[in-house]
Amino acid sequence: MNKNLFKDFQPVSAKQWKQKIQMDLKGADYNDTLVWQSLEGIHVRPTYHADDVEKATNIPGRPTHWNIAQHVFIDNEGIANSLAINSIERGAEAIVYAAETSFDIDKTFANFPFEKAIIYFELQFLDKAFLLNLISFFTEKKASVYYNIDLLGNLAKTGNWFYNLKKDHEILDSLLQKNPKKSLLSVDTSVYQNAGANIVQQLAYALAHANEYLNHFSTSGKANLNINFKISTGSNYFFEIAKIRALRLLYASLASEYNSSETCHIYATPSKRNKTIYDYNINMLRTTTETMSAVLGGADTVCNLPYDALYHKSNEFGERISRNQLLILKNESYFDAVSNPADGSYYIETLTQQLAEQALDVFKSIEKGGGLLVQLKDGTIQNKIKESATKEQEWFDTGTLVLVGTNKQPNTEDRMKNDLELYPFLKTNKRKTLIIPIISKRLAEKIEQERLSHE
Repeated sequence: MNKNLFKDFQPVSAKQWKQKIQMDLKGADYNDTLVWQSLEGIHVRPTYHADDVEKATNIPGRPTHWNIAQHVFIDNEGIANSLAINSIERGAEAIVYAAETSFDIDKTFANFPFEKAIIYFELQFLDKAFLLNLISFFTEKKASVYYNIDLLGNLAKTGNWFYNLKKDHEILDSLLQKNPKKSLLSVDTSVYQNAGANIVQQLAYALAHANEYLNHFSTSGKANLNINFKISTGSNYFFEIAKIRALRLLYASLASEYNSSETCHIYATPSKRNKTIYDYNINMLRTTTETMSAVLGGADTVCNLPYDALYHKSNEFGERISRNQLLILKNESYFDAVSNPADGSYYIETLTQQLAEQALDVFKSIEKGGGLLVQLKDGTIQNKIKESATKEQEWFDTGTLVLVGTNKQPNTEDRMKNDLELYPFLKTNKRKTLIIPIISKRLAEKIEQERLSHE
């Protein structure tokens, strides 16, 4: 039977829907009752309609497949090697290696199955000789590697260059000159998110951050760069989906101005800003929705955050649970079955456009003010993030923003003082810095410190 069941019904416009809603409200104000405002100042309506979307958004560079990543810290090379191989055997498709100093490359990657897993680095140092050896090693192994060198990200996070502006850029220029097709560059937007920047700011700063690299290398004839964005996803589910889509749109527009590749690579991980030490199992629920947003938004690789990462050292149970969350999403919830699941949602389409447009306005104001580096040096970016973080903290303190188990329905019998292997709060380290560093801070810290003091 080939009959269109909808031909007997007249189409209903967005205006007619709103009139019907207002009638059902029986005099209550539509805006006060049903419209809420996000931290970004976006007014969210109860209904969205085809009338709100002129045409479907074409998201450039969206992947058809996403990878499950596992985080491994390189302290002892043998242990790191064992953890990585074990993770791959248990379902990981990528390994994110973090290291504070150089390490034995051969020992770390002995018997590593390069054909099965992608490699990402989060190196907290810049050593030209070591990086050249690392690149040479992986080139010989024909491995897929993202080195994630981010000079500006390190400056924003620590307040200092690795060495100084000139030497840092000389090292990066030399590495790119010798390896122009390698994925060396990264833009780490997680530093902004974890410090309290709202989504519009995150997108704008990501764009300005990338523009600094594109502009720098365009003057030396190497503008066709491979840039990997690291992002953190929060708990505003649909907004986070739209954020990743908007990032791809914005970057494509920017890169086209430099005749560079309009496709970027995105590696996502959950935010730490909303994570808690009390009722810590709720962190698993938060990271589940946050990794779902990353997948639906179109991240290439997702690395989950263990539920106990704030207060426990890396451990097999926490890492296994975090990996299994992603395995369930992919293999049991079929989040890998469709490459464009967010398409067709008028709400997400509208959010994508609104976030992109607002972020573009902020980006233009940054460029008029001299660019990201100038505004980091004069403290403008830090002040804007502080304003957003203060507003979000006020929402949390007054209960407008809810973290169940912390500022709503807390388990007063919960005890954590004797379970803290790591210090979970903001650490102060007095040192001389070139700029004011952008510091990550969780919303629940004050409440948690008060509770710990009364245990």
